Amino acid sequence: MTDTQLPKHKKDVTRRRVIVAGGAAVAAAGVGAIAVTTASAGEETAAQRAAAAKAGGAKATAKAAEECYTLTSQTTEGPYYIDADKIRKDITEDKEGIPFTLRLKVIDSESCAPLRAAAIDIWHCDATGIYSGYEDVGSGGGGGPGGGTPPTDAPTDAPTGEPTGEPPTDGGGPGGGGGGGGHEEPTDDERYLRGTQLTDKKGFVEFTTLFPGWYQGRAVHIHVKVHVDGELTDSGYEGGHTCHTGQFFFEEAAVLDTESVAPYATNTAVRTTLTQDTIYDQSGVTGGLLKLTYRKKGDVSRGVVGSLTVGVDPDETHDGTDL
Repeated sequence: MTDTQLPKHKKDVTRRRVIVAGGAAVAAAGVGAIAVTTASAGEETAAQRAAAAKAGGAKATAKAAEECYTLTSQTTEGPYYIDADKIRKDITEDKEGIPFTLRLKVIDSESCAPLRAAAIDIWHCDATGIYSGYEDVGSGGGGGPGGGTPPTDAPTDAPTGEPTGEPPTDGGGPGGGGGGGGHEEPTDDERYLRGTQLTDKKGFVEFTTLFPGWYQGRAVHIHVKVHVDGELTDSGYEGGHTCHTGQFFFEEAAVLDTESVAPYATNTAVRTTLTQDTIYDQSGVTGGLLKLTYRKKGDVSRGVVGSLTVGVDPDETHDGTDL
């Protein structure tokens, strides 16, 4: 995909907020003043009740307008991104795991208008923590998925002295500690659990996939990119620019429920919780925390639906390397 930076045409967000919120407040205050002059002391007239209701409505409108301006958190891309070349809804291929439906609504964070024909690009690991295109990386030791196989030439003597240098901070993939890390070239041709779709006229898109597993150093997550101003070609989505790079996260209770379900139960990697993760910013929905619903109450194995409204700025460029 060619990533072309477009000129920025930013709206005056601060001024718009002041006009919306300030106008509502002035209107509410004016109505309230009229109501007071027509009411007797200690009495609540119909005019007062109407004024109170209108003032409450104005406050609710101002609050809703303010919420429109929340951007979903940007994160690093991670090392295992592969360009948007699989345009499809169902990305499971032949992988096993708990059925998972990802439902997203993508909006312009300044106007709250739905973002139409944006390319939503997602990728995540399988139930045992392996990414397609990087199976060789995930099958070895070094803290990768499943813990790996201990080396046969491991040292037997106790370590001496103090460690030197900075601890590794790259991650975003198997064996890492949870940060970003540089991009790694694919090691194979597999492309399961990866796919791209365009949003409809209301900004909606839905993927059929599997509940992700985990690997050392990261909480359970799904990577996402939002591309705009490009076009579909025979090779995939081309041109435009990436306005959002982020990750979606899962409530701890749901992840715990998956641990006893095959093939997740075979994953012996030490799991990082949501509060321990170094990428998730602990801000809930703004940070990418999905709203989860079980298809059958109390039984995660029957399938899960995750939904989220994603607020982006289509005029910006955030390709995951600008953090």
